[in-house]
Amino acid sequence: MTTLVWLHARSLCINANSLRGLARRGPALGYAAVYTGRVLCNPRPFCANAALRSISHIPPKLPPKSGHDAPEKAPTIRENIYTFPNLLTLSRIAACPVLGWSIVHDDFYLATGLLVYAGLTDLVDGYLARRYNMSSVLGTILDPAADKTLMTTLTVTLAMKDLIPVPLAAIILGRDVLLSLAAFYIRYTSLPSPKTFSRYWDFSIPSAEVRPTGISKVNTALQLLLMGTTTISPILPFEISAPLQALQWIVAGTTIWSGASYVFAKDGFRVLSSAAKNRSPPPPPGPQP
Repeated sequence: MTTLVWLHARSLCINANSLRGLARRGPALGYAAVYTGRVLCNPRPFCANAALRSISHIPPKLPPKSGHDAPEKAPTIRENIYTFPNLLTLSRIAACPVLGWSIVHDDFYLATGLLVYAGLTDLVDGYLARRYNMSSVLGTILDPAADKTLMTTLTVTLAMKDLIPVPLAAIILGRDVLLSLAAFYIRYTSLPSPKTFSRYWDFSIPSAEVRPTGISKVNTALQLLLMGTTTISPILPFEISAPLQALQWIVAGTTIWSGASYVFAKDGFRVLSSAAKNRSPPPPPGPQP
C-alpha cells in the first residue's frame, strides 16, 4: 500500500535510508511529498535546498524575436545595365557575323566599313560612359568581350582566306579561349550566394570587375591594327606584305606576353564583395558642442 510521507524540506538533506524510516513513523508536517515506491530507489542523497538553488539558476525562456527585431538579410546589389554605351557595345558584337560573312565572300569593302563602324563605336561608348557617368560592371565585361568577338571573327576568317598564318591564328585563339575559361570560373567563385543558374547569367548582379593589364591594352591595339590592315590590304593599290609580316611577328610576341601577364598580375580583376569587406568603416562622429 502506497504511503505518502510529508517532510519539512527547509534545510534538511535526506537520503534513501532515512526516508524508509520516516515512512514507517507516519505523516509529518512539511512542504514536499515523496512517493516512496519510486523515489526511494535512488541511492544518492537528496538535498531540498540544493535542488531549489539549482532550479533558481535556470535561465528563463526568452520569447521569440518578432519580425521587426529579427536580423534582415542584406539586399542583393544590382545596377542599371540598360545604358546607351552597353547598347553600342552589343551592336558591335552583333556586327561580327556580318563582318565574317563579308570576308569569306571577298566583299572587303563591306568588311572595311564594318571595321570603321566597330572602331567608332568603341570610342563613342567609352566617352559616353565616362562623360555621363554611365559606367557599369557589365560594361567592363562587354567591352573586352566585343573586342575578343571581333578579333576571333577576323582571325578565323582571315586564316581561312590565307591572309594570316595559321600558327599566329592558333596563338591568338588559344589565349582568348584560356582567358574565357578563367572568366567563367571567376564569375562563379565571386558570385554572392546563393549560386544558382539564373543568378549566374543575371549580369545585373555584379561580382567581379575586369581590369586589363598594360601589355594587354597594347596587344589589343596591335592585334586590331594587324587585322584591320590585313582586311583592307586586298583593296589597296600597293603591296604591303613585308610590313604585315613584321607586324605578325610582333603580335605573336605581345599575345604570349599579355596572356602570361594575366597569370602573374595581381590586379587583372577585382572581386567586388572582397572590396566591400576590406573597405574601412567611416570614423565615428565627434562630440557635439
